[in-house]
Amino acid sequence: MTAADLHPPSQWIVRWSHLVPAGGAVLDVACGAGRHVRWFHERNHPVTGVDQALSATESIANMAAAAIQADIENGPWPLPGRQFAAVVVTNYLWRPLLPTIVASVAPGGVLLYETFAQGNETVGRPARPDFLLAPGELLRACAELRVVAYEDGFLSAPERFVQRIAAVRAPAQPAQRWPLQPPVPAGGQSPR
Repeated sequence: MTAADLHPPSQWIVRWSHLVPAGGAVLDVACGAGRHVRWFHERNHPVTGVDQALSATESIANMAAAAIQADIENGPWPLPGRQFAAVVVTNYLWRPLLPTIVASVAPGGVLLYETFAQGNETVGRPARPDFLLAPGELLRACAELRVVAYEDGFLSAPERFVQRIAAVRAPAQPAQRWPLQPPVPAGGQSPR
């Protein structure tokens, strides 16, 4: 059993993953043990995981189209100019990378981002302002994208303050739609 098996995917990522174009390539930034790499791999998306820890990239190697070990805070961005149908970020904030992360969303693609916000210092870690989003900061970072969903507030289980966003880049073909609910299959039950 891997660490990813012990930690389910974020409910925010699960909720909005239907916005990712079918079969579209996914980038998981600071992927850790790979809970979101696994989630998208199981749904037939080629996934690229990036993390500083060798143990993280080794743990996703059998699921990821690419497992890249890189220090994205002190070194160059390992995927210059590449764009993805989805960029996923959870529990990670390095402000200098926000423009690069947003630029990595391809036309018609989606950014799914969830991390800690100011107020979290009152309930636990992280508590340093460097790792906590200011009110509206994620919205401002995504100004060039269309926001489909955004939340900024307190979650009780486990206790934490978060900001999270699902935002899409305008498609090359303007008629594309982003449904607020996942499609219901012919059997009538939601796939999630």
